[in-house]
Amino acid sequence: MNEYELIGSPGCGSAIIEMALRISGVPHQLTDLPYLEPGPGRDRLLKLNPLGQVPTLVLPDGRVMTESAAMLLHLNDVAPQGQLVPSASEPERVAFLHLLLRLVGAVYPTFTFGDDPPKWTLEGPASERLRDTVMARRADLWREINARVAAPHALGTRFSGLDLYITVMTHWWPRRDWFEQHCPALMAVSHQAEKNPHVAAVLKRHF
Repeated sequence: MNEYELIGSPGCGSAIIEMALRISGVPHQLTDLPYLEPGPGRDRLLKLNPLGQVPTLVLPDGRVMTESAAMLLHLNDVAPQGQLVPSASEPERVAFLHLLLRLVGAVYPTFTFGDDPPKWTLEGPASERLRDTVMARRADLWREINARVAAPHALGTRFSGLDLYITVMTHWWPRRDWFEQHCPALMAVSHQAEKNPHVAAVLKRHF
């Protein structure tokens, strides 16, 4: 195999890495599958990624990467022309690393626990309380991140992979209308990113 294989599912975080691959000009193929449904696709996914999550990235030499942030950093190493990550000498590097880890380390887990509360607690009031608490936490995190970004890009005048995260994640709950009202800076970043034809094509395919 001389190209990357991105295993993903429509509407999921794999859209972020699909955008990154296209913008960076990295040869790749896409394997879409309903990753939670039993079948040959999920069986293969579990062999590659025991957590059964997407995105999962198979490198040209057969090695497997999980975790979208790791993939983003890797793609910037192999194709720096995509300008996905500020270099160590750029002043935006600190803000980039902070926001990247905030997105994947704080916001992402709210979907893990909030999307299916009965998986983590009892049905009924406990499940409802978990969902409400997680939703409130997510809203607080988004407001905090909104205060840190400076349009037109998350890093001000400098495009980065953060713009891809924000663009995709503002399509998730609590949805675009909420972001327009409560997080206008994030929506400005998203609207700017959507002008990129690669981003627009991936959004059309996923959403």
